Amino acid sequence: MKKLISCVVLLLLVALSSSAQTIAVKAGHLIDPATGSVANNQTILIQDGKITAVGAGVAVPSNAQVIDLSNEWVMPGLVDAHTHITMNVPPNPPGESLWDGYLLKESTGLRVARGVRNAELELNAGFTALRDVGNNANYGDVAVRQAIEKGWFRGPTLIGTGKIIAPFGGQSHGYSPEQGRFWNFEYIDADTPDEVRKAVRQNLYYGAGAIKLVADNNAYFYSEAEIRAAAEEAHSAGVALAVHVLGGQAARNVINGGADSIEHGFDLDNDLLKLMKAKGTYLVGTDFPYEHTVALGAIIQESPRKTTDKIIDRLRRANQIGVKMAFGADTVCDLPGKTRPDMAFDYLDMWKQAGVSNADILRAWTINGFDLLRLSDKRGPIAPGHAADMIALPGNPLDDIQLLRKVNFVMKDGVVVKKF
Repeated sequence: MKKLISCVVLLLLVALSSSAQTIAVKAGHLIDPATGSVANNQTILIQDGKITAVGAGVAVPSNAQVIDLSNEWVMPGLVDAHTHITMNVPPNPPGESLWDGYLLKESTGLRVARGVRNAELELNAGFTALRDVGNNANYGDVAVRQAIEKGWFRGPTLIGTGKIIAPFGGQSHGYSPEQGRFWNFEYIDADTPDEVRKAVRQNLYYGAGAIKLVADNNAYFYSEAEIRAAAEEAHSAGVALAVHVLGGQAARNVINGGADSIEHGFDLDNDLLKLMKAKGTYLVGTDFPYEHTVALGAIIQESPRKTTDKIIDRLRRANQIGVKMAFGADTVCDLPGKTRPDMAFDYLDMWKQAGVSNADILRAWTINGFDLLRLSDKRGPIAPGHAADMIALPGNPLDDIQLLRKVNFVMKDGVVVKKF
């Protein structure tokens, strides 16, 4: 009897595996952002959400579902490595700070609802992976990720950092002692290497897939030893460490302490950029376009034009020196008539003004992002063994990078999300 049951179970498993749908994508032009090359007339075979074969001579099974993209340029999905999907800022936010006019007025539940909506918008625009870097209230990023993974909503692969770890005060300034540590709704105070290690472990416990520190928001900033403590804890858990820092000695501590990426880095000089190149530290520059800096108002402490010019100069120097870069949009204002992805694509103008080539932009917005998010072994390259995540465009972005705005096909884990 046991043998009979075993045989029945085996036959069922064989039947189920043989009935799994095979998908064949006919890609007229397949872009490899890692090399900036294009292969024509490629067939991509997909089974159970994963790519099984890619090539010009790949045979298509008779029972395969064929998706004809023979007139399209197919490539890996886009990555935003520094975003806040549960947070949209109104233009010229009221009050002296985000705390007064915005953050204290929203619950975690409302943030999660916004995050789910933004995740859907981003996926439909071609962003198949995101890293949320905090300001999501009480682990709202983890809740959004869980909802996507359960299949309740469609969204990108989401790597969240949980609460931001920072020296005392988070990113607030000068509040009275009577107010209490209200910032702990979104931040964890950590002021010694041991406190930093404990904060990292707290975030990991609650589901963070990466760690985010703010190094220099006040006159005091993290030491190299404190950064190293965070890096060691994060890396031992197999996740990356991102650190918000602008420049100076604080940035040097971040680089030498072993962080995987510097976020923003608006004041990085050439010596620091060269150190980043030597250490392999990524720059996620959050290169705000002029229109965005105007809308951010008091959040940007310098004039919008001065800020934009400084960002372009830093981006140009980082590219010339050869620093590894990944794209990050950061805080997005609700500009009239524009969706959240529209505003992300506005950053393409900044990269072009800085003299970055289309091939380098494409690499930074795709392959580099997957590498920084530690996803490259599973996602990113359109290659056998990787998840079937891909997008298609009506033209070649290596010739015109603005075509990224015209994504007309999106596939995530072998499921068609958007089709022209």
